[in-house]
Amino acid sequence: MPELPEVETTRRGIEPHVVGRPILEVVVRERRLRHPVSADLETIVGRSPASVRRRAKYLIVDLDQGGALLIHLGMSGSLRITDAAEAYRKHDHIALNLQGGAQLRYHDPRRFGIFLHLASGDPLTHDLLRSLGPEPLSDKFTPDHLRGHCRNRKAAIKTVIMDSKCVVGVGNIYASEALFRAGIRPGIAAKRLSGPKCAHLVETIQTVLRESIDQGGTTLRDFVNSDGQPGYFRQRLFVYGRDGEPCRECDTPIRHAVMGQRSTFWCPVCQS
Repeated sequence: MPELPEVETTRRGIEPHVVGRPILEVVVRERRLRHPVSADLETIVGRSPASVRRRAKYLIVDLDQGGALLIHLGMSGSLRITDAAEAYRKHDHIALNLQGGAQLRYHDPRRFGIFLHLASGDPLTHDLLRSLGPEPLSDKFTPDHLRGHCRNRKAAIKTVIMDSKCVVGVGNIYASEALFRAGIRPGIAAKRLSGPKCAHLVETIQTVLRESIDQGGTTLRDFVNSDGQPGYFRQRLFVYGRDGEPCRECDTPIRHAVMGQRSTFWCPVCQS
C-alpha cells in the first residue's frame, strides 16, 4: 500500500505538471472504485488545478474558482504524468487531459482507491478527513500529544502509532522502522512508555518519514511514483520484511509476528 512518503512523492512529482494547466478532457474508463467516481467529474473540464496538497494519505487537487479533487491511492493505485497519446494500460481508470498535451493518469489494479469531485466547501471538513489526527511532520505531533494517546492504553504501541486518530500516515513499514530506531518493542503496551520514550519515538517517526520522502518513497510491488520510477527507501530498511535475517546492528535474527492483522518485524535485542 502506498504510504505517506509515497503519496508525498507523488504530490511533489505531479504538482509542477498540473498546476495552472486547464483540463481539456476527462476520461473515465472505470467508475467502480472503493467509492464510485463522482458522477459529475466531467464538469471540471475548463478548470485548472490551483495547487496539489496532501492530508494524510489523501491528495487534494484544489481547482480554480473553488472545489477540489479528493484522491486516495488505495492498496495499489498510482498517479503519473504521461503523454495523452500514450496507449492506456489495463487498469488505467481515469485520465485528465491537460493543456499542452500532458495527461494525469490514475492507475489502480485493485480498485480500492478514491477519486472524488468536491464541488464546494473546505475539503478538510469532508467526512473522510475531518476526524484525522495531526500530520507526523507538523508541530502538532509532539511528545505530549503522543503521551496523551498512550496514557492508560493497553494496546500495543505499534497499533497506537498506526491509528490515524493519533497521528496520520504512519503505516506498517514506517511504524516498524521507527520503533526499531527508538529501541521499542512493537508489542509493548502503550501505557508503559515513559515521557522520554514517547519523545524519542516522535523523533524517530519523523526521521524515518523524512528520509523516506528524500529517497522517493519505498519500493513496493504495486507502486511507482509520478515519473514511473520506484522509490528507493526499501534499501535502507532495518527490520521490515527481514524475518530471520541478521539485525544490521547486532546480528540477532529479526523476528516476525502478525499483530493487528499486520506483519510486524523487530529485533529482540535492540528493541526491549
